[in-house]
Amino acid sequence: MSEARKKVLVKDKLGKAGIDLLEREFEVVQGTDWDQDEFLRRIGEFDGLVVRSAARVTAEVIEAGSRLKVIGRAGVGVDNIDVEAATRRGIVVVNAPQSNVLSAAEHTIAMIMACARNIPQAHAALKDGRWEKSQWAGVEVQDKTLGVIGLGRIGFLVAQRAKGLGMHVVAYDPYVPVERFRELDLERAESPQQVYRESDFITVHLPKNAETLGFVDDQAFAQMKDGVRVVNVARGGIIDEESLARALESGKVAAAGVDVFPVEPTTDDLLLAYDAVVVTPHLGASTAEASVRAGTIIAEQVSAALKGELAGNAVNVPLVPGEEADELMPFLPVCKMLGELITQLADGPVGDLEITFEGNVARYDTRILAVAVLEGVLKNTVEDEVNFVSAVPMAQERGISYRVEKKPVVTDFLSLVRVRAFFAEHELAVAGTTLGPRHRPRFVTVYGLDLDMEPVAHMVFVRADSPAPGTFGKIGTLLGAFGINVSQVSVAMTGEGEPGVMGLALDAPITDAQLAELVEVAGLLDAKRVEL
Repeated sequence: MSEARKKVLVKDKLGKAGIDLLEREFEVVQGTDWDQDEFLRRIGEFDGLVVRSAARVTAEVIEAGSRLKVIGRAGVGVDNIDVEAATRRGIVVVNAPQSNVLSAAEHTIAMIMACARNIPQAHAALKDGRWEKSQWAGVEVQDKTLGVIGLGRIGFLVAQRAKGLGMHVVAYDPYVPVERFRELDLERAESPQQVYRESDFITVHLPKNAETLGFVDDQAFAQMKDGVRVVNVARGGIIDEESLARALESGKVAAAGVDVFPVEPTTDDLLLAYDAVVVTPHLGASTAEASVRAGTIIAEQVSAALKGELAGNAVNVPLVPGEEADELMPFLPVCKMLGELITQLADGPVGDLEITFEGNVARYDTRILAVAVLEGVLKNTVEDEVNFVSAVPMAQERGISYRVEKKPVVTDFLSLVRVRAFFAEHELAVAGTTLGPRHRPRFVTVYGLDLDMEPVAHMVFVRADSPAPGTFGKIGTLLGAFGINVSQVSVAMTGEGEPGVMGLALDAPITDAQLAELVEVAGLLDAKRVEL
């Protein structure tokens, strides 16, 4: 008797190509008209689930899906899926992160051209019965400089296409090694300020996080050329809207192209009042081709997972069974945080990593932990979403290499993870472990020195060159003046001539200006903010 075909529920509308691909191997049911109650009642019949952005795959739905092996999101984000609940159940969650990259890049170029030639405004005037030829005269893009902030996949495609239009491209991305810029034949800006100073057009392609929210603000606009044109097809809020409005009113910005907004959907955003702003309702990924790609990619991913094959776009890690899970899974968070830590402490892009596992953890297959370190290194440095499977190829694309060593013996801990980053003239070392029955993550080495701190959301690490008595005390006093409380402090002193290190856990984020004041007042070598 042949085995019954596995069943896949397509809860949101999916392109015919994706449906056809799934139907070759599985029984497919389209439940696009089901309400949440019916969805919850019937999900237990299915081995696979495909959604877009409308369906809500809650923990309750996942619990009811007793047969579920895979959940596929035909698009980039997975905000409508409880990934944590799926992971606990061993359900693979996959998406289609590359489906809209080309569409977003082309939309950016379209916005640049629309801003250059005032196409939407001239169109609207003529349709309204007004022939305004002189009012909407534009500028050419050839021989103009395009500044690209964020050189992920989309930023790179935009740069390529701009060069095809005869534009000079200068790009800023501190996490991309110099060699990668040479390979792409792009000018590497040393700072955002260089992009602001030199560019006639500026486009942002950054992930949205605490560091990038409001990244382009009043201070940034003040450094730009008069008559600059700016485009945001990345995330709403990266360009501060009130700052952009002021720059438009002053004439600093001649035109802007905006596809994304802080709150969506919107019909009353403040930028809609300006004739010089070209707006679209988050259309960057909205092309027929992107929709087809998303459907096809997610069908392939769901099919692979249901057949027990590697799903290349998995966004979670199914739990490792047995003894290995007990040893490895508790180290995933600390490995990821070590990657985040070393990236934020580094003075330049991380290119060459050495990951060493010591003690008990070294007895197991630690590949999953090495990838967790890479995830941390890439987090908040790339526009694209990073997951367990994509981390390795994304690291390779950005010129990041890594090697793994194992040492079964460790002196002070049962298990330890060390991460070293190598640069032209120096190296940077951090290490971490877990403590107690709840496996609480712990940083135990920072800048190669012994510190002992529990990682928290907001941290600062400062270095002082041969610190005088009272140097580190000034830091606490100044933080108090900033209204920031310190929950942990750890200090590592060294011999004469070597910088000492102090780590502080804060209850609130610290600003760039406050960091600079810390360095000046306390006479520090440097101070680095770490956000986890």
